[in-house]
Amino acid sequence: MSSEPPPSYGPWPALDMEERRILGVMVEKAKTTPDAYPMSVNALVTGANQKSNRDPILNLSDLDVEDILVRCQKKDLAIKITGGRVIRWRHSLYEAWRADKVELAVLGELLLRGPQTEGELRPRASRMEPIDDLDALRAVLRPLVERNLVVYLTPEDRRGAVLTHGFHNPEELKRLRARHMAEPIPAAATTTTPAPAPSRVEAPDEIAALKQAVAALRGEMDGLRDELRQFKQSLGA
Repeated sequence: MSSEPPPSYGPWPALDMEERRILGVMVEKAKTTPDAYPMSVNALVTGANQKSNRDPILNLSDLDVEDILVRCQKKDLAIKITGGRVIRWRHSLYEAWRADKVELAVLGELLLRGPQTEGELRPRASRMEPIDDLDALRAVLRPLVERNLVVYLTPEDRRGAVLTHGFHNPEELKRLRARHMAEPIPAAATTTTPAPAPSRVEAPDEIAALKQAVAALRGEMDGLRDELRQFKQSLGA
């Protein structure tokens, strides 16, 4: 019998935007630059304010990040590592959320960018862990949705279904659902096969002109053959 505790289904503590960003950065950097992980406060500031792979763009200071880390530590989501020249921090999300490495990549991406479609999420999360296609992503999402770690904001079977992490407060989640449900459903991708170009029918005058051109070319070729024959004969003489 396994000694592992059963997976938790929540409810999960709400995280504010700053806490999500810092935890998302730690997940991302642990997977993409493991040599620089655990992270110093300065590295976390840089990662949190990064312009790429972030939504929204933030401008946090060292003091902001230190305060955010303490809040995450109180929620048992971050751990301070002392003993070196610089204090470093790591997340404890594997233990807190009982997620595997691919599940955590998906959650980390949602923490960094918030709501997104499945089609957007798959390549973005694949920066951290390989996810071959949408079917593979949905297999990862299924247990996360069952455990309320991931929430669909639009029906799952809707084209361009939008999802987010399960750490919004109820009011924020309600606003997000209303906004994304009001968005138009993306048009179905259609593949159109261009109609074959009609066969070109040559006019009688064009056919006559072509025949004359061919006859002229044949005459020129015959003349060149005669000249070549005469040249060979002169060489033999």
